[in-house]
Amino acid sequence: MNREKSHKAQVFEGVLSIVVNAVLFAAKFWVGLITGSVALMADAWHTMSDSLTSIFVVAAAKLASQKPDKEHPFGHGRWELIASLIIAFILGMIGYGFLDNSIERFQNREAVVYGMLAIAITAISILIKEALAQYAFYLGRKHDNPVITADGWHHRTDSLSSVIVLIGIVVTQFVDGLWWMDSVLGVICALAIFYAAFKIMKDAITRILGEEPKQELIDALQDEVEKLFNSNLELHHFHLHNYISSKELTFHIRLDKDMTIEQGHDIATAIEKMVKEKFDMETTIHVEPLEESHSE
Repeated sequence: MNREKSHKAQVFEGVLSIVVNAVLFAAKFWVGLITGSVALMADAWHTMSDSLTSIFVVAAAKLASQKPDKEHPFGHGRWELIASLIIAFILGMIGYGFLDNSIERFQNREAVVYGMLAIAITAISILIKEALAQYAFYLGRKHDNPVITADGWHHRTDSLSSVIVLIGIVVTQFVDGLWWMDSVLGVICALAIFYAAFKIMKDAITRILGEEPKQELIDALQDEVEKLFNSNLELHHFHLHNYISSKELTFHIRLDKDMTIEQGHDIATAIEKMVKEKFDMETTIHVEPLEESHSE
């Protein structure tokens, strides 16, 4: 049920992003054509890239919501990570294009004359994109959804790049001779896009390669096991396999060596049931005799 809510939230955020960014793109692109500004055009296409990547957000939600099958026994949740990598790749390509364009303009000493319309559209864009970013971050945290968070970072970098563009536009209204301003702003926007791509890709790759369970989770597990058996079973050797739609946790416990196999099995089964109920994870537990020392 939690994953179903996560997928619904992902679809809603994606559709909202597509609609809002399409409108903002049209406004920015129009102003960019009027002024001939590479920075405004870069900002416009950065906004449009939000719509394009949001299509992947919606598609990933649909794919990830499929039930486990024979070929994919752990579900299809990692489609969300694949979508994050695609988003990062698209961002990187967009950033490179505008970096190259900005450098070319600087070499040609091309100047741009902005106006009040450019200031107004850019300011409105900043407010709307930051609001979208905050909403996406909220949904990402609430549902532990990496794709919504990645889309939030895309909104955030668009907002930040627009802030830089706005500052540059305002400065050129009061200072003459800044023919290089538009090129510099274009480079800064490109670097902001590169940073977003790096952060998204790093998070997705970390999850794909495997994660070390957080200490908060380990402490909570140990507390629950002690409540269950009124004893410290020395939980150790934790491994977490994150399939997004499901999580598989493995760890070791130590029991009295004189216990029967049936007694040990009953204890392990009780812990697995508790973990499923309280932490929504499937668990595999390895049992070790208490008196023997083991390297962890």
